[in-house]
Amino acid sequence: MKQITDHIMKRRSVRTFDGCKLSEEDLEKLRSFMGTIENPFGIPVEFKFLHAKEHGLICPVVSGTELYVGGKIKKMPNANVAFGYSFEMFVLFAQSLGIGTVWLGGTMNRAAFEKAMELGADEIMPCASPLGYPAKKMSLREGTMRKAIKADERLPFEDLFYEGDFKTPLHKERAGVFLQPLEMVRLAPSAVNKQPWRVVIADNAAHFYLKRSKGFGHETDLDMQKIDMGIALCHFALTAKESGLDVRLTQMDSISGSESDMEYIASIECSASSSR
Repeated sequence: MKQITDHIMKRRSVRTFDGCKLSEEDLEKLRSFMGTIENPFGIPVEFKFLHAKEHGLICPVVSGTELYVGGKIKKMPNANVAFGYSFEMFVLFAQSLGIGTVWLGGTMNRAAFEKAMELGADEIMPCASPLGYPAKKMSLREGTMRKAIKADERLPFEDLFYEGDFKTPLHKERAGVFLQPLEMVRLAPSAVNKQPWRVVIADNAAHFYLKRSKGFGHETDLDMQKIDMGIALCHFALTAKESGLDVRLTQMDSISGSESDMEYIASIECSASSSR
């Protein structure tokens, strides 16, 4: 998948589709790509096409398509982050084919989706997405939803990213090779556009933290904001690789400079590519 930054910048959540079925060629491309998706946590995500009429799937905010894709993953540490990473890879590949998607976590009859995914007792199905070709004009409902969550707005660069510690905002002119990967993190989708990621750049590494939003708890196995963190990690890693950097994801036992309202998730170490 080339030109990842182009796909990230062009992609938007699509809830209104043109009613045309996906071509067999595009379906096969999606099916083939599903089998190649990996994440740096080494936790497999199983993808499955789902047909609304066959499984009784309902999503009141989606119109113009009967096809969905679901994903499931084993319950274990890092499962939500890994799912976010892998599912966003699928989303971006769909974008490269001109196929619309939207992350669905709550606006669907979850029980029917989980049954269609044949969910095991040791598995979770965090999210699904409709699949189809975007309509030329979004529905009034979709337009209203986007305005309500300010879908096209993002927090300022300096509010999300820091240099050395959380006391020093990172300014774009000091970001160096991290500028493009961080800009793609800033554009990442998140539940209700809360943008919970915060990143500290130090020692040639990007340290990712979760700044949890009110109302987004984690009392169950499903944690939507950790899924958002997986999306952010995916954007950063893919963009850094495309920029010619070697990347390696690590998780530290302890890390200095943490704030009481920040939860450390993972770090991505970057170095000049040995192939250059």
